[in-house]
Amino acid sequence: MTIRIGILGYGNLGKGVESAIRQNPDMEIVGVFTRRNPADLSVLTEGAKVYHIDEAISMKDEIDVMILCGGSATDLPVQTPEFAQHFNVVDSFDTHADVPKHFAKADQTSKESGKISVIAVGWDPGVFSLNRVYANSVLPEGIDYTFWGKGVSQGHSDAVRRVEGVKDARQYTIPIEEALQAVRKGDNPDFTTREKHIRECFVVLEEGADAHTVAEEIKNMPNYFADYDTIVNFLSQEELEREHGGIPHGGFVIRSGKTGWEKENSQIIEYSLKLDSNPEFTSSVMVSYARAAYRLYQEGQSGCKTVFDIPIAYLSMESNEELRRKYL
Repeated sequence: MTIRIGILGYGNLGKGVESAIRQNPDMEIVGVFTRRNPADLSVLTEGAKVYHIDEAISMKDEIDVMILCGGSATDLPVQTPEFAQHFNVVDSFDTHADVPKHFAKADQTSKESGKISVIAVGWDPGVFSLNRVYANSVLPEGIDYTFWGKGVSQGHSDAVRRVEGVKDARQYTIPIEEALQAVRKGDNPDFTTREKHIRECFVVLEEGADAHTVAEEIKNMPNYFADYDTIVNFLSQEELEREHGGIPHGGFVIRSGKTGWEKENSQIIEYSLKLDSNPEFTSSVMVSYARAAYRLYQEGQSGCKTVFDIPIAYLSMESNEELRRKYL
C-alpha cells in the first residue's frame, strides 16, 4: 500500500520532505500546496503537481497524510487545527511552552473529524524529547542537560535581520566546551544560561549603518541575546553567502544520574546529533511520523498524538518480525 502525501509549504522544510519521500518507497507525493502562484513554483519530483493552498480541501480524498511545513510562530497554530478537520496531519511545532495549548486544539479538531494529528515532530521537540523521557525513566535520580549547536538558529538569525541597519545575518548557537565536559564527568553543575552557550552573529550591514550601534542592539536584545555572551562579526554579503550558506545544527541531551543503595555510582546517558542540514533532518523525522499517522488512522484511532504516544515500530517500513531479527 502506497501512502499518499501532501506537502503544505515549500520552503526549506517542504523541500526536505520532498527529498525524504524519495528515500521512502512506500510513499508518494500527491501534490505540493503553496500560498504563492503555483505556476511560479517548480518541484523536483517528476509528476508531482503544485496547487494553491485553497485547492487542498477539494483533494482530501486523494491524500492520506498532509505534512505541514509552515512556521510555529504564525502558520501552525492556525493551519494544524484547520487542516486536521479534513486530513491526517503532521507538523513540526517547536514552541516548547505552547505545546500543551497547541495539542489541545489539534486533539479536539482531530477527534471531531475522526483523523490523526501528530504535532511537535522533529529533533527538539521530537527525538530529543524521547531521549529525555527514556533517560529520566531509567535514571530517576539525576539531572538533565541539553546543549544546542554548533549550528545556525533560524529564529535567532531572523531576529538579527530585523534589527535596523542589518541587511542579512546568520546566528550560531555554540555550546561552551568546559560546561559540556563538566557534565560528561558527572559533576552535575548548576549552570546559568550564560554558562552553557555562546551566541555568535555574522552580520551584513546596510549601507551607512553604524556597526557599534547595531552590535549593541543585538547584544542587548531581550529573550534572544541579553542573557548570553554574544559575539557580533561584520562581513560582506558575498562572504556571508560563501562561508555561512548552509543550515547546520545539532546538539546533545545528557542525563547525569546516580544508582546504588547510597547513590554511589554515576551513570551518564548521552544522545547527540550532528546535522549538515537542520531542516532536512527535521523533514526526515516528519516523514517517518507520517507513516505512523497513516497506520494509526488505519486502525481506527483519532485525536492528537506526540512522539510519546506512538510505538517506534510504527515509524519503520519494516515488519515487526524484521525489526526483531535485525535490531533487537
